[in-house]
Amino acid sequence: MHEVLVVVILGLIEGITEFLPISSTGHLLIAEHFLGAQSDLFNAVIQCGAVLAVVLIFQQRIKDLVFRWRQKESMDYILKLVLAFFITGSVGLVLKKLGLKLPHDPRPVAIATLVGGVLFVLVERWLRGRETTSEVTWTVAAAIGAAQLLAPVFPGASRSGTTILMALVMGLSRPAAAEFSFLLGIPTLLSVGALEVVHELKVDGRANVDWMLLLLGTGVAAATAFLAVKWLLRFVQHNTFTGFGYYRIVLGLVILLILK
Repeated sequence: MHEVLVVVILGLIEGITEFLPISSTGHLLIAEHFLGAQSDLFNAVIQCGAVLAVVLIFQQRIKDLVFRWRQKESMDYILKLVLAFFITGSVGLVLKKLGLKLPHDPRPVAIATLVGGVLFVLVERWLRGRETTSEVTWTVAAAIGAAQLLAPVFPGASRSGTTILMALVMGLSRPAAAEFSFLLGIPTLLSVGALEVVHELKVDGRANVDWMLLLLGTGVAAATAFLAVKWLLRFVQHNTFTGFGYYRIVLGLVILLILK
């Protein structure tokens, strides 16, 4: 029963924080400090649950892109997603081969979370009175793909946080930045989850994975992510990300204080 409760709590945290720009890594780090650490496989696969929520929410947008791919606008957007994913995926594979892993020391995660919060506050102040656009250019797509790499290099930076921040700096509107970040997260997070499963089944060969608990955590993450993403998409229509910035600053300080 204790293990079930732990998995449910971690699934809730993952679902709420994965697509909000507040660092899912930072939240899971605090939770695992009290509840016990989970495997990289567990953390990667429950992310896939959050991705399922995005697929459901953007199903009409995805259908339009898939079934109207011959239209110039759809093809243009798809290719820009491919470019961003290619930049992230190709460099990400190199980083993985070099042995890049989540640090056991929580301080880098706390610092990345805190710095990201400061940047959100500063960027939102800089954006006051500036014109934004909903058009994702090739330059913006490439920049967002590169920004996505900051998440594995600096755990705690937040994948959604770095991509949204970069999009805002490049002049993209908040709704457009959120949409591109979320759609880009679908292939990115699914590929990470798939690689971890392949590693578990074919390379590592460990037999102590409780797949039912893993499925439970994934389902909980999917349900909570659905609610979180729906809320965020409404929120960014009329609000800034400044509140998330201050929240990240507090979270970073909390991590430094309780996990030092």
